[in-house]
Amino acid sequence: MNEPDLRGRTVLVLHAHPDDESIFSGLTLRRLADAGARTVLVLATAGELGGSRVPLRPGETVPERRIAELEHAADLLGVSRLVLLGGRDSGLPGGPGGAHPRALAAADPLALARHVAELADDEGAATIVHDDEHGIYGHPDHNAAFRIGALAAELTGATAYRTTVDREHLHTAARDGHLVHGAARAVQETGGRTPFGRATVEIALAVTGTEAHLDVKHAAITAHASQLGPDDVPRAAFAAAYGYEWYTRTGAPGVLDLLGNAHLLSPASHRVTRGGR
Repeated sequence: MNEPDLRGRTVLVLHAHPDDESIFSGLTLRRLADAGARTVLVLATAGELGGSRVPLRPGETVPERRIAELEHAADLLGVSRLVLLGGRDSGLPGGPGGAHPRALAAADPLALARHVAELADDEGAATIVHDDEHGIYGHPDHNAAFRIGALAAELTGATAYRTTVDREHLHTAARDGHLVHGAARAVQETGGRTPFGRATVEIALAVTGTEAHLDVKHAAITAHASQLGPDDVPRAAFAAAYGYEWYTRTGAPGVLDLLGNAHLLSPASHRVTRGGR
């Protein structure tokens, strides 16, 4: 797989919680870095309500552990700059986390969008990646990430790519095999009404990668050990569930399109290839 020359290009990628960057855009981030692009990863919260599936060190807090894991994952993905936006995890719909004074879901999206827009301007980022208008699967923080990212793209005039998943592809290729399936069920069980992802025909772009890229993405996801174990993302079935990253787009084709379009409806579609980067 030959990478385009993206030296001199900067892409800002906004996500809601630590591990979202690896699950939903790990291939994209790694391939942008390999192509020479500068990537600025912005995390809206530290995932404070995620708990920890492993023991914390004495005196360590959940957000401290999650940020440390995020930093490791960002290194694996070749991220140039990591920025924490400072919101607090809002938790599932209707839960007490949404009432916290720093909850992302209750924050002023315009104020946060202005901050993201300033980052984009300072970095010269003409591309902003953020969650789609469904918040991928309807989590309040993902919905907020959509509002913030969309406003920031509007303020800067950047091309906006909206992160999503192809629910029809996942239904056939990886039924109940992607982490988004369980996340969407949790939201639905607590009052969410938004279907997760998009239909195949609604998606403009799918980014894929080599087996080596998939190895890096798997390592980045499992770097978030407080949230996920190897059994949650078995390597043998990994390509079927995580071998594509899907986007809708506002504006003309931009930097992400230069990575190639593996979408099923694209005439230039192709499958995950084997071999090195």
